Formats: sequence, structure tokens, C-alpha cells
Amino acid sequence: MTLLKEKIKKHRVILGSASPRRNYLLRGLDFDFTVETNGEIPEDFDPSIKAEDVPLLLSQRKSRMFHRELEKEELLITADTLVICNGEILGKPEGREDAISMLSKLSGREHLVVTGVTIRTIAKEDGFWAQTKVMFKPLSMDEIVYYVDNYKPYDKAGSYGAQDWIGYTAIRSIEGSYFNVVGLPVEKLSEELLRFLDHH
Repeated sequence: MTLLKEKIKKHRVILGSASPRRNYLLRGLDFDFTVETNGEIPEDFDPSIKAEDVPLLLSQRKSRMFHRELEKEELLITADTLVICNGEILGKPEGREDAISMLSKLSGREHLVVTGVTIRTIAKEDGFWAQTKVMFKPLSMDEIVYYVDNYKPYDKAGSYGAQDWIGYTAIRSIEGSYFNVVGLPVEKLSEELLRFLDHH
């Protein structure tokens, strides 16, 4: 099997995301890419859509609403991550109170983290999603307020980052990809990229 690093060389890979965490995780796959942010893409969706399907839909939207046409050798990767607790979608919080409220809902509960990823060239588009079960210990209000005020998790789905203080203190167990919880299921992405390039 050829390494992904070799196979992807023919393409100029673009990560269409402003997330420093996605940038960091994609770098771990050991190939060159550039980052181009897209500006604000609407993140509304039809409430009748199954919660698990929303991240893939939003990653497709980010890809299709990319700020320019792709060129011949370019390959664009876009992603969207959401937290789902008791069937309710928890996206990015609207402010301090919303963040505190979301973390109160996650306290002592299991939730799902779902990331949708879209891979696109001018010739074709493919997408997949990954899901991880995360169990939080019960959190006191003091812990929640400390976290929100010190870490300001306003750019994170579900109001938390698994890679910072709350992840160290609150996550009891993870079933599935840890990297998916941080924002990009890189193991599955590397498999899907190989498949995509094989059939390109």
C-alpha cells in the first residue's frame, strides 16, 4: 500500500477551516496543506433532520460555499463537529450563560460528538462522518463557572475542548476516536482520503 503522503502529493490540499485544532490534527497526517478560511457560513438547518446527519450536511455546505472556485489540482477538506446530548444538538454557545447551561446538561451524562467531513476536488465530492461517545463525571457549578470564565470555550461545540482543563478533569470515558472529540477524526480521514484518491 502506498503511503497517503505519497499519493496526495499530486494535489494541493486546502483545509477550509479557521480551527487551530483541526489545523494541528491534520498536520499530524504528515502531508503539506494550506489553510483558507471561508468567512461566515450559515449554520442553520431544518429541525426535522436527524441530529446525527447535521454535521455532514454543514460540512458539505462549507465545501460548496467555499469562497472561490477550486482549481484543477486542488483538494478541499471541510468539517463540522456537533455535540448531541439526549437528542438535543449543542453547537457553539451564544455567550457565557449558554455555555454554563450546556455544560450543566453534559454534567454526569453520556453524549455523542459527531463530525462530518467533506472532501472535494473539481471532479468529485465525497463525505463521511464519525461519532464518539463521551461520558462526563458530574460537574459542580463552581467547576463549570471556573472553566467557562478561564477557558472561554465560545468557539467550541458543546462549550468544551477535550484537550484542555475540562477534558483532563471531567471526561470519564471515551468510546471511539479521541481526535474526533477534538475536532477531526484523522484516522478515518486518512482512510477516506486514500479511498478518494484511489478512485480519482
